[in-house]
Amino acid sequence: MGSVSSPGRSSMRDLSSKVTQFFEFLSTQSLGQMANFLKEDARLFFPKTQPLIGKERILKFFQILFRQYPELTFTVEHTIAQQDKVAAHWRNRGINRKNEPYENEGVTLFFLEDGLVSLMSDFFKDTGKF
Repeated sequence: MGSVSSPGRSSMRDLSSKVTQFFEFLSTQSLGQMANFLKEDARLFFPKTQPLIGKERILKFFQILFRQYPELTFTVEHTIAQQDKVAAHWRNRGINRKNEPYENEGVTLFFLEDGLVSLMSDFFKDTGKF
């Protein structure tokens, strides 16, 4: 029996792949590559911070985060894509600038417009370390 694919299935897979790729760039601290994924007016909601609005402010935030965590590797466990939205369940581990081990787990919601991220909202288990 042949397989049946829904018209939106490949585009959902493409969105999930795009988000997974974003986490790969996050893991390698590739700000330039990350910038290519963000709309100019993108928004980031991150625990214990004010909303960050605009690509440049978001990239500056990640630059500061990379200083705090010079090693931080993300593994995407699962993604769920629907229309132009993706939820990514991830785990990370690394070392902070005091050379202490760090690990966490969470979900990031991505909203995309025209193939670019317009909104990211992070939820993670251990916010005590920020």
